[in-house]
Amino acid sequence: MPGGAAAGGAAARRDHLHSSRGGCPMTPELHRPILLDRIGPNGLDFMVEATPAECAALTARMQLPAVHAVSCSFHLVREDRDTILARGHLKGRVTQTCVVSLEDFEAPVEEVFQVCFVPLGTETDDVDPESDDEIPYEGNVIDLGEATAEQLALALDPYPRKPGATLEEAEPKQPEHPFAGLSRLRPLN
Repeated sequence: MPGGAAAGGAAARRDHLHSSRGGCPMTPELHRPILLDRIGPNGLDFMVEATPAECAALTARMQLPAVHAVSCSFHLVREDRDTILARGHLKGRVTQTCVVSLEDFEAPVEEVFQVCFVPLGTETDDVDPESDDEIPYEGNVIDLGEATAEQLALALDPYPRKPGATLEEAEPKQPEHPFAGLSRLRPLN
């Protein structure tokens, strides 16, 4: 599966992203509902591009200094009546904070991925990191905007490092001789 390296904990992180805030259902920052009826026998191609207001909302959600741009092209195909396979190509530009220098820097984000939309309650308990992530949906609508936001979150480097940032190495401390403390106790004659 493309993006398999990040897939291991993807379901757990996705569950966190779907959580409620204050007991109210979460309103997606990037909302692009698609009726399943639009997906024909040859599939459906769809592009999601975040507006500046949506980028600002994603900035707050992702707790980043800035999300400058996010777009994702999708190709949707039906695996069966209710299961939709989505292949996507995410591109974005974000500002992250370097874990070494604590300076903000702009970084590109790009990820090719594949997910399955499945009816709510039919998700598998498969923990195989190579299997496709499943995104539950209700009714006859899937949200490609929320899928884009989730993939952005999964594609971000958890330990961003500004190009050229280095840790200064401390000078190695000379180990003290094990009996050095005893020499201070000895009278000087």
